[in-house]
Amino acid sequence: MEPNTAGLISLEEAQHMMLQPLQPVSGTEQVSLANAAGRITAEAVVSPLDVPSFDNSAMDGYAVRLSDLGAGAPLAVAGKAFAGSPWHGEWPAGSAIRIMTGAPIPAGCDAVVMQEQTEQHADGIVMTAPVSAGQNIRRIGEDIRAGHQVLAAGVRLGAAELPLLASLGIARVTVRRRLRVAIFSTGDELQAVGEPLAEGQIYDTNRLTVSLMLSKLGCDVIDLGVIADDPAALRHAFTTADSQADVVISTGGVSVGEADFTREILNELGSVSFWKLAIKPGKPFAFGQLANSLFCGLPGNPVSAAVTFYQLVQPLLVRLSGQTTPAMPLRQRARTLNRLKKSPGRLDFQRGVLSRSSEGVLEVRSTGAQGSHVFSSFALADCFIVLERERGTAEAGEWVEVEPFNSLLEG
Repeated sequence: MEPNTAGLISLEEAQHMMLQPLQPVSGTEQVSLANAAGRITAEAVVSPLDVPSFDNSAMDGYAVRLSDLGAGAPLAVAGKAFAGSPWHGEWPAGSAIRIMTGAPIPAGCDAVVMQEQTEQHADGIVMTAPVSAGQNIRRIGEDIRAGHQVLAAGVRLGAAELPLLASLGIARVTVRRRLRVAIFSTGDELQAVGEPLAEGQIYDTNRLTVSLMLSKLGCDVIDLGVIADDPAALRHAFTTADSQADVVISTGGVSVGEADFTREILNELGSVSFWKLAIKPGKPFAFGQLANSLFCGLPGNPVSAAVTFYQLVQPLLVRLSGQTTPAMPLRQRARTLNRLKKSPGRLDFQRGVLSRSSEGVLEVRSTGAQGSHVFSSFALADCFIVLERERGTAEAGEWVEVEPFNSLLEG
């Protein structure tokens, strides 16, 4: 058993405690479709029209009347119908109308015969296959009926949904307001990226990582920078963030070091639900409530911060945003190509790369060193290798669970 696992709560317990009581933020706005990507619908969207709005041809071919086909004689071509240019002329008996895909169906038409099922003769066209009533005709409202719901409330708008709304002539959509998330890093050892490092300093990469992921989730980011290891400065940062944001996220300062004042200040300003998780990396993760906002305290180690954001903060923000159908992690079984070192006691999220064998078997290999400071493991990976809490080392060839990265960790 891995040491120091007493008092740690499971990932599932933590997710339940964080998500179960949540209600989406209030507040809506109307935005144009051009500005709606990634936004969440605040109400159901109802179609203002039928789709198609008229009967039209599904093929390039010929519009025919069944009564004209009985004799089997060639049909003269009386005219042409194009998309945007329907046929309105006289349609003599014993003739067909040349029709293109999307063109309105002429009055009296029973079927459309695709051009590949016709032969050209000197005095007209002859059908080379049986013709049935209604074939190759798209009927009015066949796709969507006017007044029917096309999107529910709580749908994230993207490349599938927005063209659908555009096809209905809907130019603006009512969405929930964006989440406001305040972020800051803590630690005297942190230096801004681009500045020279003094002795004992490291670059503040966590705040950049968190900011990028928040942007992908459609949040408005309030960046408060790096806060020194000083109780007064931290208290001011928390009260400032709490007054402006729905969620406050800090990185660092939630472990058990002597200079970690975050725990003490949080207990003054709000309530803390838990401090420690039975996961690796990411054991020192804090969650609680401030006066006006929720608080998530990420570990200081870069990989730990990214893993806990992905597994815990991401679903929290999705729920708060009003999205009702968040994508659950897709886990699959894969055969490991490497020995995966692990001690029982914590759920382990190692980084891996997926592939398929020549036999089509899903395989995964480790990215290498899995230390909580080795952020290059994320740049090389496309999935988590999820090793169960009580599992020990997995030998090469064993089956393991893998969780492919979603868009939050994709390029």
